[in-house]
Amino acid sequence: MAIHTESLAGKHCVPCHGGSQPLRGDALDAMLRQTPHWELVRPERASQDRIVREFTFADFRRTLAFVNRVAELADAENHHPHISFTYSRCRVELWTHAVNGLSENDFILAAKIDQVA
Repeated sequence: MAIHTESLAGKHCVPCHGGSQPLRGDALDAMLRQTPHWELVRPERASQDRIVREFTFADFRRTLAFVNRVAELADAENHHPHISFTYSRCRVELWTHAVNGLSENDFILAAKIDQVA
């Protein structure tokens, strides 16, 4: 199965403005199909839908190197994920505060992260 992240990964994140609506329905489903390694999470206590992916590495040095690559990428795109990591695992969560949910920016960054994984 081919992963169609190239089209998303070729885009750049753009600033979201208050009042914009989060992705829902068919638009959300289309983005999820383009980022198949990411899981849609609807937290009970938080109002924002998010996408999440966990990465596994052989050791701390490789995990930290990945975290640093993601941090550089996120800063360049000006779209900053929640990153948590331990010795050999890294969890990345994406959502857009300005829209109180998911925007195209989240999927653009997810596709770019997939390319560095």
